[in-house]
Amino acid sequence: MLIREDYLSKIRGFYNSDLVKILVGIRRCGKSVILEQIVNEIKNTGVKDDYIININFEFIEYEDLKDYKKLNSFIKEKIKDKKMYYVFLDEIQNVDRFEDVINSLRASIKNISIFITGSNSKMLSDELSTVLSGRYVLFNINPLSYKEYINLTKKDAYEMDSFWDYVKWGGLPNRCEFKNETDIKNYLHSVFDSIILRDIVKRLNLQDTILFDMILQYLIDTTGREFSAENIIKYLEKEYKKVSSETLYTYIDALCKALIIRKVYRYDVHGKGILKTLNKYYVTDLGIAQIKHNSNNFKNYVLLENIVYNELISRNYDVYIGKTRNGEIDFIANKDGSTKYIQVTYELNNEEVIEREFGAFNPINDNYPKYVISLDKQDFSRDGIIHINLIDWLMDNNF
Repeated sequence: MLIREDYLSKIRGFYNSDLVKILVGIRRCGKSVILEQIVNEIKNTGVKDDYIININFEFIEYEDLKDYKKLNSFIKEKIKDKKMYYVFLDEIQNVDRFEDVINSLRASIKNISIFITGSNSKMLSDELSTVLSGRYVLFNINPLSYKEYINLTKKDAYEMDSFWDYVKWGGLPNRCEFKNETDIKNYLHSVFDSIILRDIVKRLNLQDTILFDMILQYLIDTTGREFSAENIIKYLEKEYKKVSSETLYTYIDALCKALIIRKVYRYDVHGKGILKTLNKYYVTDLGIAQIKHNSNNFKNYVLLENIVYNELISRNYDVYIGKTRNGEIDFIANKDGSTKYIQVTYELNNEEVIEREFGAFNPINDNYPKYVISLDKQDFSRDGIIHINLIDWLMDNNF
């Protein structure tokens, strides 16, 4: 089992806190395994099984506990004394009004530490925030980073077959169990279907799943490009599908809430403000993108750009697309009051490409560090701009 220390190190300080610990991530990204690792660490401190209440709502034996009143009673009946009890509720979004249960437990029982996981942004809703009144701490769990993928598979990080396997099939941990492409595809299709059926079709009562699939395919095929509702509507009309702007945005919002895609806003470098138009979308896991895309051009720099974005998110950066007077910067990454500017390209294989990538920083006059990331092994750093090999960057957590 891969110990996901990057996440455990962030959560560990809250094991005995009365704050509700919320772990959110796309289905099958490894939330349940992280919960299991937390349980093991707590047990290793001497906590007995009677003080650990562990419920996974995807297991049929807990079907009755999807009634929020029964769940509340079940947990309270388990608490017999004043010692600390640890409650783990996996995929709790399957319980209607789970927010009320969590708030009731937290408010009425002092010797309780609650951990919950979920696979859609109902876990991030204003309703949940209101009910818990800020008494929670949120951890975004992502598919395996490249470094985690290497640690799990024991492959050579610098062997290009390893790298392109990760690029093509993504970082959902269980897909690494399968060796041939047919099995990997079947697994990824099953994950995707479970997301669509459980988190989207049922919740929105969708009648036209084909239209929904076409919208997703279009967004995946145009990953990293400026979003245009008008272009999607025109594309669908050519395919004899009509959709209103309202329906289109409802479907896209559902994809974001199911954590299949992420919206990235633009940041005006000179105006110092976030822009709400011309945003872009990136895919949470490239394996899902691989089975859903419909474009022969879905490769190379677009995929690398997506990988860099996902890595920045996993390292807790706030990420934006940078708008300058003369164009754009691929990413502006902010964390702890620090800013980094990043350009991503496949290879710096001629002077025109070098000038384009390094020249993107010309309109920026501040002194924040600037980086160009590519697959080149030769160091092209110049004019104070740092060039980094992509695999070196993915394997180094010090960025």
